[in-house]
Amino acid sequence: MLPKLVYLLGAILTAICAVLLLRGFARSRSRLLLWSGLCFAGLTVSNGLLFVDLVLLPEDHSLYMWRLSTAAGAMLLLVYGLVFESE
Repeated sequence: MLPKLVYLLGAILTAICAVLLLRGFARSRSRLLLWSGLCFAGLTVSNGLLFVDLVLLPEDHSLYMWRLSTAAGAMLLLVYGLVFESE
């Protein structure tokens, strides 16, 4: 029961972070907030896939590569923002 709760809370917390970062971008138009918010949105998807993979799907199915791909894509968004949008 506890691992299921932790997976779900991880997805919820990353979603909250994404919303707060994107809301901050809407107010200040700081491009780094945009890339950070998009990164956390991707991490939310990755954490959601983690919950689906380990809790909802049977053990003979795996979303491992999808989880890693979305997390890697999210990190690449943040790296892009840090490298190309820095002042």
